[in-house]
Amino acid sequence: MGSYFVHTFGCQMNAHDSERMESVLFAHGWVAAPSAEEADLVVFNTCSVRERAEQKLRSEAGKLAPLKRRRPDLVICVAGCVAQQEGERLLRQIPHVDLVVGPDNIAELPALVLDQQSGAPPRAHTVFDLDRPRFLPVSYAGGAAPPSAWVTTMKGCDERCSFCIVPTTRGPERYRPADEIVEEIHHVVGAGAREVTLLGQTVDSFRDPGLPPPASADPDETQFPHLLARIAREVPGLLRLRYTSPHPRHATPSLVQAHATLDVLARHVHLPVQSGSDRVLRRMIRRYTRAEYVTRARALQEARPDLTLSTDVIVGFPGETDADFEGTLALVREVGFVSLFGFKYSERPGTPASRLADDVPEDVKADRLRRLFELSESQGKAHLERLVGGTERVLVEGPSKGGSAGAGMQIVTGRTERNEIVHMEIPEGVDATGAVVSASITRAYKHSLRGEIAPADLRRMPRSAGRKRRALPVLGAP
Repeated sequence: MGSYFVHTFGCQMNAHDSERMESVLFAHGWVAAPSAEEADLVVFNTCSVRERAEQKLRSEAGKLAPLKRRRPDLVICVAGCVAQQEGERLLRQIPHVDLVVGPDNIAELPALVLDQQSGAPPRAHTVFDLDRPRFLPVSYAGGAAPPSAWVTTMKGCDERCSFCIVPTTRGPERYRPADEIVEEIHHVVGAGAREVTLLGQTVDSFRDPGLPPPASADPDETQFPHLLARIAREVPGLLRLRYTSPHPRHATPSLVQAHATLDVLARHVHLPVQSGSDRVLRRMIRRYTRAEYVTRARALQEARPDLTLSTDVIVGFPGETDADFEGTLALVREVGFVSLFGFKYSERPGTPASRLADDVPEDVKADRLRRLFELSESQGKAHLERLVGGTERVLVEGPSKGGSAGAGMQIVTGRTERNEIVHMEIPEGVDATGAVVSASITRAYKHSLRGEIAPADLRRMPRSAGRKRRALPVLGAP
């Protein structure tokens, strides 16, 4: 059919959607191209949650205009949340774009591209699959899954956070049957994955009539803990299970109990808070108070020794005062987040917050974000330094993208159960990808660690030639 290049902007959900696009294209005879310039199809998979991602789309797509003039047969497609939000307008705003495809229409991408190659006019196809939602499993070229894989559990969002465009771009919540989720996890583990992250816009809101009912009549209770327990029970070959991003409303006692009893659950939770001010939380329509968030965060931290938390924070939300922001800093200190993603508020068209006056000056937003990052990095650095001298079990994800090694050595990177990044040296010619090793932590960097793999683990590592990832032993076992 030709070659494709996918350029991804945004969140983990977008990155997973890109994997599914590549999987669908591969199944229809397409092959990956090393660059946009060498591709027959270029897909921009977009995010509309943050303004910068939209701006980057227009910039990157604009760079392809000269290439499109030289090669009119090149098909340029915009997919993802900006595609869903803008639809036909994108075809007018970026005239050299041929296709606009929504997140629910990934399965139709090969046929839509074929129409373009056959001379069809530019088209926007952004239809939600509300009646019969489809969840496309990812297949891997050559049958080998990465050490850490993503599995989708749901689409859309029923929350109405006033700053968020996701309910518009992803639609209402639609849940994937638990049977399908478990089946896909079986598949990816059989293909070599050691760790799976469950993905959903509010992943812990999961419901399925085939699972036992929620643990209580509390409306915040869901069947997500039952899903976690079923995965742990039915996929014993899975070493680690993560999920993102949960809504704090659903961090209920049954989810806390799951963390206390299910050994497969990683000792880290990303729990978005957005603000530490009750007044701002109400304006954001987050549906919890500061005290409720802290109580649920504490319960998760106490469920497992050394469980860590990270979060999302928006600064400069309309009406945020200095006192409101100080409340956010105080919450970051109180909970003890080891990392966070911080953002300056930017208006998203079509959201309830767009009707509020964006009254926090840009220089104030920038200063608040700077102070937030200073605090977060201080806490993160202190946490990493406390790990020096200890031993961690690390899932090796592959070669490091940076750093230098000694002669005859290479650097590989992996993650601990708590999600800390660890860089380690191994001999050249050894492929540790997918192994779980014991690493003595020797140094703390700003955002990562340096470790030394136990000699016994190094001796058991296979050479890279002819090694199949699914056959790797679990090294560093207690």
